[in-house]
Amino acid sequence: MAKIMNKAILGLLNLLLLLLPPSLRDYLWAAPSEHGVGQQQQLQVYHPIILVAGFSCSDLEARLTDAYAPSLPRCGALKGKGWFPLWNDTMELVNHDYVPCFEEQMSLVFDPVVDDYVNQPGVETRVPNFGSAYGFTVKNESSPFWCNVKLRNELEGLGYRDGDTLFGAPYDIRHAPPRPGQCSKVYTDYFARVKDLVKHASEKNGNKAVILIGHSFGGRLMLDFLNSTPPLWRKNFIKHLVLLSPTPPIGFTETLTNLASGPTCIPMETIPRLALRPMWWSFTSSLLSLPSPTVFGHEPLIITKHRNYSAYDYQDFLAALGFSVKGTLPFKKWVDKRVEAPMVPTTYLSGFGVQTPKQVVYRDDNFNVYPENVYGDGDGVVNWNSVLVFAKELKRQQSPENILFKFIKIRNVSHSYIAIQDDSLKIVIAEILEANS
Repeated sequence: MAKIMNKAILGLLNLLLLLLPPSLRDYLWAAPSEHGVGQQQQLQVYHPIILVAGFSCSDLEARLTDAYAPSLPRCGALKGKGWFPLWNDTMELVNHDYVPCFEEQMSLVFDPVVDDYVNQPGVETRVPNFGSAYGFTVKNESSPFWCNVKLRNELEGLGYRDGDTLFGAPYDIRHAPPRPGQCSKVYTDYFARVKDLVKHASEKNGNKAVILIGHSFGGRLMLDFLNSTPPLWRKNFIKHLVLLSPTPPIGFTETLTNLASGPTCIPMETIPRLALRPMWWSFTSSLLSLPSPTVFGHEPLIITKHRNYSAYDYQDFLAALGFSVKGTLPFKKWVDKRVEAPMVPTTYLSGFGVQTPKQVVYRDDNFNVYPENVYGDGDGVVNWNSVLVFAKELKRQQSPENILFKFIKIRNVSHSYIAIQDDSLKIVIAEILEANS
C-alpha cells in the first residue's frame, strides 16, 4: 500500500513539474553535482542579468595629487604615482601598516560650496571594473564565496557569460543615494551609468529586458535606482528585480551599533571596529538605514545606564556619541523614509529564524566599549519586523497595477549566506530562472 501511495505522489509531483517554465523545470530536475547546487549544464539564456553585491564587495582605487597633505609620511608614499588599490584586500592593508592611511584617504568631508560630501583634498577615487560581474571582490580570504561569487559561478554554469549576458554594477560604498533636497553627485553619476549598462545589456541580447539582482545594500541601491527612472523606461528595459536580503529603507538596529561601535560591514582582522569609527562617521551611507520611527516606534533601541534611545531620539543619541550631521539636509529626512514600490515584477527573498540584535545595551554609558545585544528574530542583520513592513510596502504594486510581487521566506538562513548555503542558493537560482522564462 505504501509503495502504491509513494508512486502516486511521485506521479503527481512529476505532473506539477511539467507545469513549470522549462528553464525552472530543468533546473529542479537536475541532479546535484560536485561543482554546485545543481547539475552544471547549458540552459537557454533568455534575459541578461546585472548583479549588484553587498556593501563590502565593491573595490575602490585612489590617486594622490600634490594637494594631498598626509598626516603620516608613509601615507604620502604613493603621491604622484597614479592609481592604486585602496580598498580591495584587508590583509594587505594590515600587513603593510596602511590602515591609518586607508582611513584618512577613504574619509569624506562636507563641501558647503557644492553642498555635497567629497574626498579629502588631494585624494581622487574611482570604482574599477564597472560593468563586470567580477567587479565585486571578497576582501577576506576566509569567506571565499561572499560577494555573489557562488551565485555568479552557478549562473555561469547555467550558460551566462561575463560581459555578454552577465554584468555587474559596483559602487562607492561611502556615499548614499540622494534624499529629497540633497545633492549626491556620486550617485547621480552612478545611476546614469547603471541606466546605460541596462541599455547596453539589453541591446547586446536582442533587446531583451534585463533582470536586476541585488544582495543586501546592492538590493537597496537597485530599488533606489529604479525609482529614479521613468515608469515607461522601467517597463521597456526591466524584466524582473530580484532582491536577496536587501537592506530596507526603513532601517534595522545594527545601523546604530555601527555608529556607536564601528562598522561590522568593513571587517579587518586584528583591527578593532572602534578604530574605524571616525572614518565610518564621515560616510553618508552610515546614516542611510537608521530604524524608522514608523516601524520601530518608541521601543528603546539603545539602552544605557542613564538614558534609553528610541527611533525618535537620534539627535540626542548622536550628540551623546559626539557625532555631528553636517550639511544642509534636515536630519528628519534621513529617518522619515517611505518605501516606494519599484513597479516592476519583483521577487524578495529573505532569511528568518536567525538571532538578530533588536536592542543594544551600554551598561556604563560608555560607547567606547562593545555592547551587549538583546536578540529577536530576523536574518542576523535585518530585524524581522522591518522585513515584514518592507514586504508589505513592496506588495502595494500588486494593486491596482497588478504587477507581480513574490515574498519568499527561507528559515534559518542568514543575511550573508542566502546566496551561499546550498539549500537557499537552490531556491534563489530557481526564482531567477522562473523570472527568466
